[in-house]
Amino acid sequence: MSNSGDVQVRLDAAAGRFEILVGDVVAGQAEYHDHPDGVREFPHTVVASEFGGRGLAGQLVGEALRVTREEGLRVRPTCSFVAGYIEKNPDSVEVA
Repeated sequence: MSNSGDVQVRLDAAAGRFEILVGDVVAGQAEYHDHPDGVREFPHTVVASEFGGRGLAGQLVGEALRVTREEGLRVRPTCSFVAGYIEKNPDSVEVA
């Protein structure tokens, strides 16, 4: 997974989410649900307010979409932030 200085993105498959950590603190998460038709749905992304304004949500979603693309899955972006990210970065992933 991605690691930039004290910021790291990791996959917690058991919990169904990607997490972004600042140091040892989970600063945010992007929840997902995998469907049998090869689609990964992203319904919710959140970054704690004390970590706002640092671009962490974009880093988190970018890495989550990169991993999803590498896994050969398409994306259903029901989260408005994920949908906006894909709109600005249309080559980031295949949309279902």
